Amino acid sequence: MKLICLDLEGVLVPEIWVAFAEASKIPELKKTTRDEPDYDKLMRWRLSVLKEHGLGLKEIQETIASIDPLPGAKEFLDELRSFAQVIIISDTFTEFAQPLMKKLGWPTIFCNSLVVAEDGEITDYKMRVENSKLTTVRALQSIGFETVASGDSYNDLGMILAGKSGFLFRTTEQIKTDYPQIPALETYEELLNALKEA
Repeated sequence: MKLICLDLEGVLVPEIWVAFAEASKIPELKKTTRDEPDYDKLMRWRLSVLKEHGLGLKEIQETIASIDPLPGAKEFLDELRSFAQVIIISDTFTEFAQPLMKKLGWPTIFCNSLVVAEDGEITDYKMRVENSKLTTVRALQSIGFETVASGDSYNDLGMILAGKSGFLFRTTEQIKTDYPQIPALETYEELLNALKEA
């Protein structure tokens, strides 16, 4: 049995931290896993910026409430789920993802969690497992699933390269240059057709 594993941000919904950077007028928070391959370094830095500005979970959730899926994303996901099992594997957090999952029709998502103080300050984060995307894909393969994956960032490369086949979606020119062996697609129609063929 085949499973399709998709990244969330940049593939189905806008980047949450970019949207929050714009809403909070803190441009440095626009940095994502497209720019920084070391996820722990990126998150520690984000948490220090939030602390410095006195911002917490409530402010980020207010921004998330205003985010809609990317144009065509829900229809793409609905079509995909009509012929395959789909799991979203994301390095986002359950505290961020829920409103977005509702807008996408409640697909299955595996993600991480935040440690939040009583006053709403985000003090830490907990990864579900280390190297979560690759680890999850390998675990699925170990119980008999073939995986096909798509994502847009450095942290998606492990699950893309480990599967039967994989695709970059709306990624950066740098990642395309660094990984020319992975097909890079730009539209949901292209990705849908590629996943059907895979």
